Amino acid sequence: YSNYAIYIFSNNNCFVIQLCRFKLMLQKLLVLISGIIFGLGLTISSMTNPDKVLSFLDVFGSWDPSLIFVMGGAILFTSPLLFFLKKNDNLILANEINLPKKNSIDKSLIIGSLLFGVGWGAVGFCPGPAISSIALLNPYSLIFILSLIAGFYLSNIIKL
Repeated sequence: YSNYAIYIFSNNNCFVIQLCRFKLMLQKLLVLISGIIFGLGLTISSMTNPDKVLSFLDVFGSWDPSLIFVMGGAILFTSPLLFFLKKNDNLILANEINLPKKNSIDKSLIIGSLLFGVGWGAVGFCPGPAISSIALLNPYSLIFILSLIAGFYLSNIIKL
C-alpha cells in the first residue's frame, strides 16, 4: 500500500510514506465530497427525474427549458477552473489534467454520439444522473446502469 502511494506521488517529491498516505487519503476524501456535491446537484436540479429530462428534450411539445440553467451553470463554473487548473502543477486530486488529444470527427464519434442521444431521449437518463438516482431506489435507473455496464463491455468487443 505504501509503495503504491510513493509511486503515485513521486512526481510531487513525496517520498515520506506517512505524507503519501495522508495525501492519498485526502485525495480520496475530496473525490468523495466532489461526488456527493455532484450527486446532490443533479438530484436538486431534477436531472435524476427522467420525466423532467424528457420534457426538456421535447422541444416541439411540452418543452421545459429549466435544465438549460443547470447546464449553463456547470459550464460557467467549470470552464474558468479548467482553464486555470490545466496549467497548474499543484493539483490536489491528480498529477495532471488529461484532455483528449483527438480533434477530428470520425465514424466512431458520430455513432457513439447518436447512441448516447437516442438512449438519453428514450429513457431520460444519462450516466451521471442515473448513478445519482440509484440512491432514490428507482428500478429503472438500476436497469439503465446494468445496460450501461453491458454497453461498456460490448464496446470493447465491437470496434467501429
